[in-house]
Amino acid sequence: MQHLLRRKKITAFIAALLLSPALSFAQERYLNQENHDFKPFHFGINIGVNQSHYNFTHHPIFLQGDSVMVVESINSTGINLSWMVNKKLNYHFDLRTFPLSLIFTEKAFQYTLKYPNRPAGEDTVSIRKIQGITLAFPVQIKFNSDRINNLRVYMMAGVKAEYDFAANKDTKSSNQLMKLNKLDYGVEAGLGFHFYFPVFVLTPELKVSWGLSNVHARDESLKFSNVIDKINSRTITFSLTVE
Repeated sequence: MQHLLRRKKITAFIAALLLSPALSFAQERYLNQENHDFKPFHFGINIGVNQSHYNFTHHPIFLQGDSVMVVESINSTGINLSWMVNKKLNYHFDLRTFPLSLIFTEKAFQYTLKYPNRPAGEDTVSIRKIQGITLAFPVQIKFNSDRINNLRVYMMAGVKAEYDFAANKDTKSSNQLMKLNKLDYGVEAGLGFHFYFPVFVLTPELKVSWGLSNVHARDESLKFSNVIDKINSRTITFSLTVE
């Protein structure tokens, strides 16, 4: 019996010696880019997909007229291309901006018409699209969590100013859908994750933006415009940043 117990102890000891390097290796956590979060500046390239629409209010003339029966704003998809600059304030807080940020959007309104102008291409339900090519300048504050191995979570909030190159407030053409102001401003907030790889940091982010300025330059001579009062932009963006 003692011989068997001694044999089991020796076997267990040998197994422990053989398994200890493997267990040690499995428990080891290798940190990629350990000094990344202590650098004063970070730079990156950002690309994203946005889902945008207009939040609007009806003008009193909408209830008085009988041509346009229903107006709805439709979600549309666009893309974002940006260059990121991130300034470290301390371990948990950063100041971030995108000095070169282009946003391509396509917002749309759906109108239900009682008397559609069919020779002009109108139908009972007509969709009118509005293209947007916007240069944005956001300024954001980031709050970063502690780093967990090769993962870090953050929340951000900030303000932005935008200039829409495609806006047509000064256009005098009579066949326009509606006229829009070129300048807009708003607020935004989001959530993101830093994934640390050996040679780069990948950051997926989900962000919501609210435009605060009325971008509608109402024109009573345009039937698709005179039924709408104020227009504010709304955007949800999913993006990837590579640092």
